[in-house]
This record gives sequence, C-alpha cells and structure tokens, in this order.
Amino acid sequence: MFPIRDTIQARNHAVVNWILILTNVFVFILGLLQGDELPRFIFSYGLVPARYTSPDFSAMFTTAQQVISFFSFMFLHGGFFHLIGNIWFLYIFGDNVEDRLGHFRYLLFYLLCGWASGLFHLLTNIHSQLPTIGASGAIAGVMGAYFILYPRSRIITLIPILFIPYFTELPAAVFLGIWLFFQFLSAAITESSQATGIAWWAHIGGFISGILFLKLFLLFPDFATWSSFGKATEKKRSPKFQIPEPSHKSDELPVHGMITITPLEAVRGTGKLITIRGRYGSRVFRVFIPPGIRDGELIRLRGLFGREGDRRAEDAYLRVHIAPFETP
Repeated sequence: MFPIRDTIQARNHAVVNWILILTNVFVFILGLLQGDELPRFIFSYGLVPARYTSPDFSAMFTTAQQVISFFSFMFLHGGFFHLIGNIWFLYIFGDNVEDRLGHFRYLLFYLLCGWASGLFHLLTNIHSQLPTIGASGAIAGVMGAYFILYPRSRIITLIPILFIPYFTELPAAVFLGIWLFFQFLSAAITESSQATGIAWWAHIGGFISGILFLKLFLLFPDFATWSSFGKATEKKRSPKFQIPEPSHKSDELPVHGMITITPLEAVRGTGKLITIRGRYGSRVFRVFIPPGIRDGELIRLRGLFGREGDRRAEDAYLRVHIAPFETP
C-alpha cells in the first residue's frame, strides 16, 4: 500500500515539516559528496547499538559524538528510494500533525519520536555493529499521532495488484492499522533487522512513542512566543481539493453537498476540484465559483449524474459556505 494523499487539509502552512524534508534532502546530498568516505560518514553519524553497549566500541567515540549520533541517524538515508519513500510519508501525514501541535511543539515532537525509535532499535539489537539510519522511526511517530488525531480521514491509497495499479479510499485508522500490523508481522518473522536491513522495531517504537508523546504534548499549550509566527503561516485560501459535506435538499432541489470558501475567494472567485458520489460511483470534477457569490447560494452543475449521452442525466447542486478556513 502506498498513500497518494489524505483528505484533511491543514489550516497553516507546514513550515517545520518542509524544513525537516529539506534537511533530509540536504544531509543525503552531503553524504553523496563524501565519495569513498561515505561508509565512514554513516558509521560515525548513524546509530550503532554496539557503540553504547560495548566498551571497546565506546572508547572510539567522545561523549559528544555518542549523543549527536542518537539524533543525526534520523537524517541519514541509504539510497534515493529510501529517502523519497520517507519524505513522501512525512509530506502526507506531517502537515496535519504540525497544524494541530503548532510549529515548535511539532519540531520537538518529531525529534523525540526519532530518538525513541532509536532507543527501541538499540534495545532490540543491543549487540549489533551495523549502523541504522533513516527518518522512518520519527515519521512512524508522526503517523501514530495522525492515527489518534484524524482516524476518520480518508487516505487515497495505491494498491498494486500484480502489475495493475488500483486506487481506493481507506479510513486513516484502517490504513495505519494495516501498516502497523505489517511492521509487527515483519518483526516477528525476522530474527533481527540485520537480516533485511530494515529496523522494524524502530518503526513500531516510533509509532507507539508518537501516540504517547502526542497525549503528553496536548496537555500543554503551544509556546506563546510562536503565536505571531503561527498567524503569519495561516493559509488565506480554502483547500483546492474538497469532498463536499452532505447536505439536505432545499426547495426540492437535489443539493448534493456544501463547499467551503474563504471571504477572499468569494470576492475574487476561485476554482476547486471536488469529489461527488453518485449512482455511477465517485467522480472528480473541476468547479468554478464566480466572484461576488454570497453565503448560502447554490451552484448548479448541469448533467453531473449520468453517463455520456444519457438524456436523463441529473443536475447536481452545491451550496456555498463562506467562512474563514478551519481545520476539520
């Protein structure tokens, strides 16, 4: 399974999430520039359990190097596809968690999840002399937080069946639950991460830590010093892609949903992509909302429900709601 996008739109621009993504890319490029010294670079800044459990290994590093590697490992990657896979999951799930926690708390949350995932890996591979690297443990923590915050969000998922791509919508709780199940299954049938090169227990530890840290962080408000920065990163427009909320019929017209736009978009007009479910399944449409529209007005979509050439095709109507954009 591979996530394509989720249906929860963030209220603020995910500044910290993008900084984390760019940092991972920068460190990956820095590693490539090491040339023949790349193995030494990874061994120095990756997480090697034996460095913390074997006196002979520990003697080779200073205390500062031991501390740094417990955080630097989460920004290293072993290859291009390893990097792309991790930052894509971070892109899909991280913006919403940052939106809920706030920028500063999200940064601290991410680093703590990465640290906790490394600790899980160390405890389950205590004598390993191989370095583990990658952001997947920290990202698993982000996914754990998403699992709690947005269980009913819909994840558009790619499921390859043989060589045929199949797309479907899964509730976030189902998608992430299946993902976690496979982490446990893989960890159970693999004696250690050294056998596959994948730190399964780091993923599991990160996911569980993400849930626990989220519960802890929500007990405390975001730092006041970041409040002005938070306002500066607020989005001024409603989501480009929307799934209209169900609406009751009005004036005997088949109102199929409600679409939300901001006051600025109501004045200037805007275009949206919407998904509407009809008798022939779900379909995606491009809708233009004209400038000067008022709250509560209806938009008529001619012949929306029907097959091509069907004279009995039904019109659909969308009710426009004008309000400052808020996170669902």
